Amino acid sequence: MSDLHVRYPENREVAAGLAGDPGDWLIVAGDVAERVEDVVAVLADLAARFARVIWVPGNHELWTRTKDPVDLRGAHRYAHLVQRCRELGVVTPEDEFPVFEGRTIVPLFLLYDYSFLPAGTSTSAEGLAAAYKAGVVCTDEHLLYPDPYASREEWSAARIAYSRARLDAVEGPTVLVNHWPLTRLPTDVLRHPEFVLWCGTTASADWHVTYRAEAVVYGHLHIPRVTYEDGVRFVEASLGYPREWKPRQDRFGVPAEVLPRVVLPVPADDFGIRP
Repeated sequence: MSDLHVRYPENREVAAGLAGDPGDWLIVAGDVAERVEDVVAVLADLAARFARVIWVPGNHELWTRTKDPVDLRGAHRYAHLVQRCRELGVVTPEDEFPVFEGRTIVPLFLLYDYSFLPAGTSTSAEGLAAAYKAGVVCTDEHLLYPDPYASREEWSAARIAYSRARLDAVEGPTVLVNHWPLTRLPTDVLRHPEFVLWCGTTASADWHVTYRAEAVVYGHLHIPRVTYEDGVRFVEASLGYPREWKPRQDRFGVPAEVLPRVVLPVPADDFGIRP
């Protein structure tokens, strides 16, 4: 799952209803909530019901808002969330990568660096200018601080280098997990193409091949579906906002059944949501 956004009561009900077999592992690919205590409460509840929970941060967890008593910013906020997850036994991108049935599950935190550019632009500055002109600007610009780094691009570069070094030491097949898409392709269906600036980095474009991924899990776009690149299964596991998932109920049933509950390839029709 990803993008639970439990500040909405309907979404909190969905999160509370998630369940599986006793041996199931659950990937939570970011954007649980904005307030630290809400994130911790949801992950604690899920950790009590699944054999193992793996979490990566989304942009919403990294927002610093006046309504949150935890006023830490940037990397300091992330480090605090990691510590709280460790207290729950929840796996984070800073922990030893767990192995599930021969596949190494790799939680990543790569952020973004404005290298996904809107059409007609050739630099991040041009892309941002186009986004502001179109009125499509991510809230991150106001609430996601890069401290102690000078910019979000610099923080992202540090995360990419750190993650690449850890992945280079992994052998065998992997499942890569990141809140933001690892490749540009999933963003081609965005309703507002300027938003692509806040959706990932070109630095990870070949990681699904380089690091032998059997599957890639991401969120952020709120467009739950299964696609394939270079023969690798890409699963967007977003729930999204109620206004987004409620219309899907008419076609697919309750949200927890709509979303891809099985990450590794199975002999099925990808849960009715393959484009």
